[in-house]
Amino acid sequence: MSVLVTGGTGTLGRALVTRLDQPRVLSRRAGPGRVVGDLRTGEGLDDAVRDVSVIVHCATAPRGDAVTTARLVAAARRAGAPHLVYVSIVGIERIPLPYYREKLRAEQIVEDSGLPATILRATQFHDLLATLFATTARAGVLPVLAGTSFQPVAVDDVAARLADLVAGAPQGRTTDLGGPEVRAMGDLARSWRRATGRRRPVVPLCLPGAIARGYREGAHLAPGHADGVGTFEQFLAARTGVRS
Repeated sequence: MSVLVTGGTGTLGRALVTRLDQPRVLSRRAGPGRVVGDLRTGEGLDDAVRDVSVIVHCATAPRGDAVTTARLVAAARRAGAPHLVYVSIVGIERIPLPYYREKLRAEQIVEDSGLPATILRATQFHDLLATLFATTARAGVLPVLAGTSFQPVAVDDVAARLADLVAGAPQGRTTDLGGPEVRAMGDLARSWRRATGRRRPVVPLCLPGAIARGYREGAHLAPGHADGVGTFEQFLAARTGVRS
């Protein structure tokens, strides 16, 4: 089986590549195990997808996911009918973030592609929450969304599920993957604060609008699929060496 991974140099892609047997990694820069191609322009994609049996589309960006996914799909069609595995996010149809809307459009492109496909939606990565806390803590406080919980998942858990999907038959929209715990955002912020030693008061904010309401209502959660193993505290301990 020959596998191409887009976004193979990113956080999720790197974790997936280590679980696969000599995959091709799509990159704009040459290097060991890489094939050169650019999803933004389409340059090199035909050569990158030639003779592959599975494509795992991990590449993502704040803007343009639908366009780059369409370019990848077009190249895959020209190459035959490889199994396309697409990584998405839980709740994107209910939370009107521009990035989520783009991911939803990309999902539709995959579904309408005519290719054998699998779409895996996951909850937010531990890394995302840690980065969010580190960024907002610069203001001298640690703001959190009032009445809102998250279900962060370990990147390694998502990579393990993707590796299983690569080895299996196309499933269409497969079972969502959530982290092992649904936790109040304030609770997660306090765990981050203890692990990093950042002395910031946790300040709940009740924000208006459909985006904040979607998060308060738990549209981004998958409590029925809490299949991830790694906890937020384990992630923090691995990063900081401090166990909370």
